[in-house]
Amino acid sequence: MSWSSPAGSRSAPSFIARGTEKSPDCWARPNGLSSTTTNCAHGVAYINSDGNGRGNLEVEGSHTLEKFSNEIAREISDPETKLTAWKRWQLHEIANAKTPELREEIRKRSDLRIPALGSGSDYTAFLQHDGVAALNIGFGGEDDGGIYHSIYDDFYWYTHFSDTDFVYGRALAQTGGTAVMRLADADLLPFEFGNFADTVQTYLKDLKTLSQKMQDDIRERNKEIEEGVFKATNDPKRPLVPPSVEAVPPHLNFAPFENAVDALTRSSSEYRKALEQANANGGAALASASLAEVNKMLIESERKLTNAEGLPNRPWFKHQLYAPGFYTGYGVKTVPAVREAIELKQWKLADEGIVVVSRVLQDEAALISSAAQKLSGAK
Repeated sequence: MSWSSPAGSRSAPSFIARGTEKSPDCWARPNGLSSTTTNCAHGVAYINSDGNGRGNLEVEGSHTLEKFSNEIAREISDPETKLTAWKRWQLHEIANAKTPELREEIRKRSDLRIPALGSGSDYTAFLQHDGVAALNIGFGGEDDGGIYHSIYDDFYWYTHFSDTDFVYGRALAQTGGTAVMRLADADLLPFEFGNFADTVQTYLKDLKTLSQKMQDDIRERNKEIEEGVFKATNDPKRPLVPPSVEAVPPHLNFAPFENAVDALTRSSSEYRKALEQANANGGAALASASLAEVNKMLIESERKLTNAEGLPNRPWFKHQLYAPGFYTGYGVKTVPAVREAIELKQWKLADEGIVVVSRVLQDEAALISSAAQKLSGAK
């Protein structure tokens, strides 16, 4: 296990869970966010915290760790409400849900969804370059803020205006510490693929909706140009240049992506069933098994979501599902090679990106199936 302080933060440590205690096989040297040097051949997960205050538990990260992070949250007590951190998190999500359908899902889904990671802290190098599963955790939402990277970000401010009793500092230590201890002590690493497959399915749906919207918007705008809408509504004393007619975007071929998502869903179900069987009868099969090979595959599962070429025009970013947007600063773009190509109306690149991402997901599905078979064959 390694502990390190995140670059640009005084508030909380980060944790690197390694495959072994003895070999120093996972380290980072931050040289600025875009050039952090890492070596994480056997790193299991990277748990980051770049800030903390009063309020709700906030979790972002790899969706193979979504169920794990929900389980941790159920064990932590919220200092103010005395609810579990998970329950307060759920109620906060219900209060902020924008549609009745989303509120219903939050109430019924066994695990709360976690957002994907963009950039802005040390996890960038581990997740998006090296393919190490990562989480970013912290409490917040009730502090006024405004002091980040200023001379007022000091002990006086913290003890007078933020977590004045240090109870949320304690809660963060419990959250991060519990996560690290469970990762370190687990006979079988707590990666889970059902939530991951479900999340990738939502990404596919989002991309198809975005593609259709681009087609519909351009058709409508072309029609309005033909009808003279822009000319008729233009103020001659403050004239604006009307838009030009555009070619309607072609239909993108999402079939490879759909097939990959189906394969991912099947393999995640196989792994769930294998795990249930291994845990049956008090976990006798799991206890008697040699799990080294399965754990090796689980560690590899996030690496499978990267490729050597990286993203178009950004080869340093290897992860094909999560990256900061090219034009959004720290903000995340999921399936960036496809999403950003659609947004930029680069249809050929979008189709090429679908093929690349689909291949990565097929490889991931094959790895998960292999892990399930290895777990099922454990004697």
